[in-house]
Amino acid sequence: MKYVLILFLLITGYGIFVIVRDMNRFVTVSYEIRSEKIKKKYTIVMLSDLHDKAYGKQNEKLIRAVEAIRPDSVMTVGDLYTSKTGSGFDNALALMKALAERFPVYAANGNHEHKTAENPETFHHMYERYMEKLEEYGVVTLVNSRLKLPQVNVNVCGLQIARGYFRHFGQKEMPRGYVESLVGPADSDSFQILLAHNPIYFSEYADWGADLVLSGHMHGGIVRLPFLGGVASPSIGLFPRYDGGRFCQKQSTMVLGRGLGTHSIPVRMWNPGELVVVTLLPQSV
Repeated sequence: MKYVLILFLLITGYGIFVIVRDMNRFVTVSYEIRSEKIKKKYTIVMLSDLHDKAYGKQNEKLIRAVEAIRPDSVMTVGDLYTSKTGSGFDNALALMKALAERFPVYAANGNHEHKTAENPETFHHMYERYMEKLEEYGVVTLVNSRLKLPQVNVNVCGLQIARGYFRHFGQKEMPRGYVESLVGPADSDSFQILLAHNPIYFSEYADWGADLVLSGHMHGGIVRLPFLGGVASPSIGLFPRYDGGRFCQKQSTMVLGRGLGTHSIPVRMWNPGELVVVTLLPQSV
């Protein structure tokens, strides 16, 4: 019995060590995407699911990491803060301000920004205050809107789907044509990047015409196990199909970041935060 107790304490201690370590570190992961539509090399740093986490004072560790990459732009795919009464966004704003001083920054919403936007009184106008600061910093926000980067022949579109598509316990069916009803048709002559927070609708994004989907939301599955991947999704599902990494369907690629922070379940285990780098290259390079 004594040895069983010792073993239990060792395993528990190790588990706590891994959780504390992974909740306070991030890794950089890189992907290359080639297309005949791309005119020249273009490097993107993608951020997701920060939930107002700070890596160092005012996120100085994240800022230094992005500076070292020297991207052509930074794209965020939502949930930089948490929709919780009394929570703040100081760390998220410090990060966005510093990055916008150095690089073009394009930001899409996640379900947490969307929730605070729909309930301004409940959250003390959190969304409005946050967006005012982003505008002040020069961040380009894309809420069911798009912009063109003609130098590389890229269209960037920020998608905000209804919050009903983020429900717990099951997946709501998305009707055909829904994405187009929000953002209009995809531009087939340009390389189409869709900033879409929820990855479970990758098939619908591919059908719409996305060449590249940048996504988050899943937090890497919270706990990651060898051979099995992420254990749980924010929708209270086990072993989600999309937990993190690169996925392909038809002509589309999805790069799914494992996020940088936590919220309701303050755990990351064998699952450190991720800073994602995506390099677009012409097909001939």
